[in-house]
Amino acid sequence: MRTECARLADEDDAEFGVRLLAGTPTHEGRDPALLRRWATAATEFGAGLTGRARLPQPRVVERTGGIERLLLARYVSRPAPAVELFTDTLALGEELVDLLGWRGWYPAGALRAAAMAHEDAHRLLHDDAALKRALRERLGHTALRFGRFRIAAHVAGADELAAHGYAAARRGLGRSPLLLTAALASAVRALAQD
Repeated sequence: MRTECARLADEDDAEFGVRLLAGTPTHEGRDPALLRRWATAATEFGAGLTGRARLPQPRVVERTGGIERLLLARYVSRPAPAVELFTDTLALGEELVDLLGWRGWYPAGALRAAAMAHEDAHRLLHDDAALKRALRERLGHTALRFGRFRIAAHVAGADELAAHGYAAARRGLGRSPLLLTAALASAVRALAQD
């Protein structure tokens, strides 16, 4: 497991974004260069959101059961807005960061803070239609063109990449949270085989 995770660290962060998009329905068979452009644009868009006004702290609900679904946190808007933090996945992530010697990229406590920042980005995009439009415009994918008029299309998975970009920039992480997510997936697979 350690060797496989070390190999992941050799890859650039944009590649993890490409993989996320490539694994998203509707993107099967798309040109990897296009996916890389979208991944980079979405991540940069998210990083650029850090200057926005801070949102009020949501209600936080801590629970277990995240490892099976590979979730660190999740924003839910109903019945009342809240962030669910999955303490088992956070604990495994912290152990993995120590095991792999990645503390320089993910300082102690950064995983919880990054998970909360990630969900803040989802809240921003969920609550602000203008931001959602701006993200679609930044990606440059066209849904419909009629003469000089163009309607920007939604790119499935772009909001997730924007949230990762926001979390990394807001918390000052040395690497994208997507690297840690990939390492967690490898660790969970290895644990399941034991």
